[in-house]
Amino acid sequence: MCFSKKINNSTISRGIFEKLISKLPIFWEGKETITYMKNNGSRNWRQMEWPGWYFEFVCGKILAEDSFFEIPGKKYGMVSFDGFKGINYDFKSHSEFEGSTSKVPTNGYLEVEQAISDYGAVCFIVACGDVEFDDDNQSFKNWHDQLKGKKSAYVLRGEDEGRVSRRRKTSFKLNKIIFVYVDKETLPLVGSFQKGMINSNGTPRNEKVMIDLNDTRFEKYEYEVKE
Repeated sequence: MCFSKKINNSTISRGIFEKLISKLPIFWEGKETITYMKNNGSRNWRQMEWPGWYFEFVCGKILAEDSFFEIPGKKYGMVSFDGFKGINYDFKSHSEFEGSTSKVPTNGYLEVEQAISDYGAVCFIVACGDVEFDDDNQSFKNWHDQLKGKKSAYVLRGEDEGRVSRRRKTSFKLNKIIFVYVDKETLPLVGSFQKGMINSNGTPRNEKVMIDLNDTRFEKYEYEVKE
């Protein structure tokens, strides 16, 4: 990878970070954040993993201002990247807590491969932060369930099967934002996620790219967030 390319990506990443952090809240309280998404047109306010959906939603709003980004990004099949500015970008969150890993599942492998073929690289913008979890009575989950109203077929099936529900995150404190670039040279180095897994309706899941935030083989820029 040539030095001039790294300098260019460094400059671009810094510019995106500064635009985001000028308006992006540092502390995300779960109930407040989900209610904000619900009241402002997000289709994903019902999702359990709300920090990632909130980051995607707010990034879209901030980066669309003054046509700074094309929101959403390019579409491949049924999958659209979150944003486009010379290359495709995707916005992810990563929860940091005792026992958490440095690996982040991202987009479908085939879509990432095609986007790299078309534009040279893909960048994952990852918000990393400390999280707190629901209490033993699942107060947050119960609140969210009441807000959602009617239970989905997937939830009802899970109740019938005795499926154990994961403990919900109740807050997220943003610590840093990491930009990870993947190109043709480094795509073979990514991990995979969902390979061989099955959806709730029995159909096979699409294999996704897994990036390791601690892997030094990728071009990466990390920016700490100060209160």
